[in-house]
Amino acid sequence: MKNVVYGYCRISTMKQSVTRQIENIKGLYPNAVIIEESYTGTKMDRPKWNSLYKNIKPGDTIVFDEVSRMSRNADEGFKVYKELFEKGVNLVFIKESTLNTDNFKNVMQVAMTNTDVDLILKGVNEYLM
Repeated sequence: MKNVVYGYCRISTMKQSVTRQIENIKGLYPNAVIIEESYTGTKMDRPKWNSLYKNIKPGDTIVFDEVSRMSRNADEGFKVYKELFEKGVNLVFIKESTLNTDNFKNVMQVAMTNTDVDLILKGVNEYLM
């Protein structure tokens, strides 16, 4: 089965617009399936997010315009990031690309070839995860 790229666009109030988020995601991922939600970012319990989270498959990708669209609470956001990473879901944050899961995977692959770096990164990984 083909992997799917989802673009998750969230606004906090109906007065806001998701247009910029959609344009940014579609500019990089023209075939992304856009999920739009108007719901506060202070809670992870959001109807459309819950559906996406429940149905996402390993190898699929979720693209966010920025990390705050996933969550504003660092503890919950990191928990979700870790769960999705371990499930094999790719996460892309357009405005904070250093957080993309591919970057973390690449660092871990480099660490496998260098034992000194491996020990340091293993410690960092255990601390972060």
